[in-house]
Amino acid sequence: MPRQVDETKLARVRRARTINRELGAIYPDAHCELDFTNPLELAVATILSAQCTDQRVNMVTPTLFAKYPTALDYSQADPNEVEEIIKSTGFYRNKTKSLVGMAQALVERFDGEVPHRLEDLVTLPGVGRKTANVIRSVDLDEPGLPVDTHVGRLSVRLGLTTETDPVKVELELNRMIPAAERGTFSLRLILHGRRVCFARRPRCGDCLLAWFCPSAGIGS
Repeated sequence: MPRQVDETKLARVRRARTINRELGAIYPDAHCELDFTNPLELAVATILSAQCTDQRVNMVTPTLFAKYPTALDYSQADPNEVEEIIKSTGFYRNKTKSLVGMAQALVERFDGEVPHRLEDLVTLPGVGRKTANVIRSVDLDEPGLPVDTHVGRLSVRLGLTTETDPVKVELELNRMIPAAERGTFSLRLILHGRRVCFARRPRCGDCLLAWFCPSAGIGS
């Protein structure tokens, strides 16, 4: 039987703050596992990470970053050469189009620099709201709460939202988590989803959030 929980807005905020605190103790060193040295490299790596592991992305980006160090370099790149480098990340043709298109937009509209504003980032080819929030929170020191499949799944299981649309989930969580902590909160939820709260068979018996999770024991 599901655990009865208080569904008021205030109760959800309190639950979110508790989860944030508990995850902070469990994953104190949570960080983005993509390798990068600047916002452009992070944007490129994040685009490549779609339907691909961070480890695989990190295997191809050293060659990519060395060959194309600036947005101008990507904007003038031979697509066939880019495809060959990133082929192992999957969907390489679409990703190449996104990388070259993003770079061309950066050169044409932002002087080759990655913009800070969410409204600007999401206008770039290949950069959706999740990618934009990754760039903002991880390397631009701006508020951002990326919602991937792990964040979406755990937010529902933990009783923080009933929404399934990533944008609606993000907006709900933003009202619960302080701006400066949103990026880290997302990273910790992702780690918990990868290590404990699996999609098919969550390891509730090993979960340190089970004592107050309304979904604990269901499907495990």
